[in-house]
Amino acid sequence: MRAVPNWAVATAVAAPVLLVTGWTVAGARQPDGYDPVRDTISELAGHEATDAWIMIACLVLLGGCYLAIAAVLHAAGLPSRFLLAVGGVATIALVAFPRPTVGGSLSHGIVATVAVLALALWPAGSALWLPRGPDAAHPAAPEPPWAFRRAVGLSTTVVLLALFGWFAFEVTGGSRTGLAERVTALAVALWPLLAVLSARRANLAWVAAGALSLGPGGPAAGVVASDPLRPAQGPDPLT
Repeated sequence: MRAVPNWAVATAVAAPVLLVTGWTVAGARQPDGYDPVRDTISELAGHEATDAWIMIACLVLLGGCYLAIAAVLHAAGLPSRFLLAVGGVATIALVAFPRPTVGGSLSHGIVATVAVLALALWPAGSALWLPRGPDAAHPAAPEPPWAFRRAVGLSTTVVLLALFGWFAFEVTGGSRTGLAERVTALAVALWPLLAVLSARRANLAWVAAGALSLGPGGPAAGVVASDPLRPAQGPDPLT
């Protein structure tokens, strides 16, 4: 299991900070008629928004954070990293398809939907790719990091999809569209941080376990614990 670099942790922390800072600062620059409970984040980056560059810059940086995390979070597995990268690209693409002041935009809606769905589904991808941990067939198999365990990853995706469903409901006829979008976006931005911290903690524990003795009289050097993110190996086909 590859170590998670310090800059990746800082990048994961920056993602929700950028999001909240962007909508707070940009929202404060809007006229009195803007209501963060009713009005969306996308309106802060629209053509008619006051100082739209604030939210635009935050969205571009946020998407860049997702791409950077996807590049180094090897513990998540390739399918999940791909989904996270798609979410990052779609987040950046939102600035190229701004929402108009009046009415909707099909292109903006498609890009926003791709971004949210990709970022909501990637925890489940990790949970399905990684080994389950100890079971009857492989009693010695180690548990993967907590963020990548099947129950956790699948539950996270269910919660994120439920939040997306709430947002979709508000868009079609509710009065709290802005609130639903902010809660959903923040939840989506927080999970990469929790996943990075989980992988980093598991890596540190794995490295520390590699220096432990096997027992009385056992060697303390050259002993490396099983990689918790590597599927169990079967018997050597050549033996």
